[in-house]
Amino acid sequence: MDYIVCEKPGEFVLKKKDEPKKQAGEALLKVKKVGICGTDLHAYMGNQAFFTYPRILGHELATQVIEIGENPQGIKPGDNVVIMPYVSCKKCIACRNGKPNCCTNIKVLGIHTDGGMQERISVPVDLVIPAKNLSDNQMAVVEPLAISAHAIRRAQLEIGETIVVVGCGPIGIGIMKLAQIAGARVIAIDMNRQRLDYAKEKIGIDHILLGGPDAVQEVSKITNGDMATIVFDATGHKGALESGTDYMAHGGKYVLVGLSKGELTFSHPAIHAKETTLLCSRNATLEDFEYVISILERGEFPIDSFITHNVSYENMIAHFDSWLNPENGVIKATVDFQS
Repeated sequence: MDYIVCEKPGEFVLKKKDEPKKQAGEALLKVKKVGICGTDLHAYMGNQAFFTYPRILGHELATQVIEIGENPQGIKPGDNVVIMPYVSCKKCIACRNGKPNCCTNIKVLGIHTDGGMQERISVPVDLVIPAKNLSDNQMAVVEPLAISAHAIRRAQLEIGETIVVVGCGPIGIGIMKLAQIAGARVIAIDMNRQRLDYAKEKIGIDHILLGGPDAVQEVSKITNGDMATIVFDATGHKGALESGTDYMAHGGKYVLVGLSKGELTFSHPAIHAKETTLLCSRNATLEDFEYVISILERGEFPIDSFITHNVSYENMIAHFDSWLNPENGVIKATVDFQS
């Protein structure tokens, strides 16, 4: 079967290998579509934390069951399923406390271990989630939207809150739309005008701001001086991460969703004065996946505009470099492995 491997930064190779065999406790799946994540882009560029080469990327997967044993969810061959790509140990303190998303020994498909850029994949049955009513496009965006949903749940967002989301990439857009659905008023900030326009025109965000020195004053105007009760960073950019609390109200929460590879520096007097609640949000849980699937089943997320680029796997390598540039209008790119 065919697969694509990132041999080293800047180099993908299309190769062939034997199909995997289903082991006990696993499901053998046909990979239909793979979503391209910011993690994949960073891995390709050589600046992804917790990453080694060579690696088969891909953890946003739309799949169909080929073989599966008895399972509590009643999944059968031929069923469409979504993969929760976080392999946890089930023994550490995080797992014992219901937080397998930040397991001390976590292995994420496509990052710590090989992922889904291959025609077939065999995974533990407990990672497989039924998605009978979803299209391939919908299945391919469940995982990034689950990350957005997890961040919102971490923040304990309430109806009527005014929030700031910094970063109009896929995760940020997911946070915006899901927060809107939950009853929040959303202010979007980004350095890219195209992405801000997308947030306004397709997601329905009322307030869009170009990042920079004037953005803090603009947030103050929109909120009548109160600022935002929750700020989400979905950029992973050091400068953006370090300045995000400037948009936050006194007594507010700052949620770090984007991952920076280096150290961050904050002014302690500034964050102390606001009695800042600092939260990190990592991956997602089954609860988040199931919530997102329900949102997609109800048609509440604009999939058609969200997926802006799609190619077959045979053509992916030729197009991948262009997806690194937001000026090309990329929100979410996907790769077809099966029609």
